[in-house]
Amino acid sequence: MRQRLLAALVTLAFISTPAFGQKTGGQFMWKVEGPGGSSAYLLGSLHVLTADFYPLNATINRAFAESKMLVEEIDIDETSDPMVMMAALSKAMLTDGRTLDQIIAPDVYAEVKKRAEKAGMPMAAIQRMKPWLVAITLMGPTLQAAGFKPELGIDRHFYDRAKIDGKRVQGLETVDYQLSLFDQMTNEEQDRMLAESLKDVDREQASVITLTNAWKAGDTATVERIVLDDVKGDPVMYERLLVNRNRNWLPTLDALLNRKGRAFVVVGAAHLVGPDGLLAMFKAKGYKVEQL
Repeated sequence: MRQRLLAALVTLAFISTPAFGQKTGGQFMWKVEGPGGSSAYLLGSLHVLTADFYPLNATINRAFAESKMLVEEIDIDETSDPMVMMAALSKAMLTDGRTLDQIIAPDVYAEVKKRAEKAGMPMAAIQRMKPWLVAITLMGPTLQAAGFKPELGIDRHFYDRAKIDGKRVQGLETVDYQLSLFDQMTNEEQDRMLAESLKDVDREQASVITLTNAWKAGDTATVERIVLDDVKGDPVMYERLLVNRNRNWLPTLDALLNRKGRAFVVVGAAHLVGPDGLLAMFKAKGYKVEQL
């Protein structure tokens, strides 16, 4: 179940916004430099990857080596805390005595059951999940079949390296907050998310492969185009999962850019681009933004 909850955080990577006019090529990483000469690196993350993406490009590795601290969406240490994960579990499970078959449409439930049986997942466990967690859970086997694993994601990779190198690690938000973004969804929003995700399961693997290859090539336009299809019709989720969080993060990142010791910032790729992305926000504040 802990892995299912972590998978919920993974999905936040695959959401983006309209193109921001960034160049194609190089890395999915930017150097942000303030008026006073202070700077930080911003690396767009994919939270699941395959082993053949490693080792990463030397430009990325050099930037990390030059940095004094690592800043990520969450401090991954939190996910090892049983109390934190138990609290997260309470947000993801049905606790009022109802079961999944009682709260979603019969045809959607039938499709859930078919997908779960195909993946070898016990319906007894799925019956107790909220629809948003079911939607995410059923995507897992498709990604795993192609070798995509959370433990190979960019966030995890640099977290592990930071621990080995003795670098300071800081999170921009908590696990509880991230999962609350899903838990705030109305029953109708959760039902729609589940129904739409079931339609997309079969094409998810090909889409993620295309997405990760575009990320590796620094092709921001392709990354944006792939993930935009999933969110352009839902302005509420766009605001909740991207815009509001970017605004919440900006003061912290702004402060980091004005202190001694360069920071290496790793957040979901979607958060960097678009008119409401962090890159646009930094440019509006007078920072120099350069893709590397």
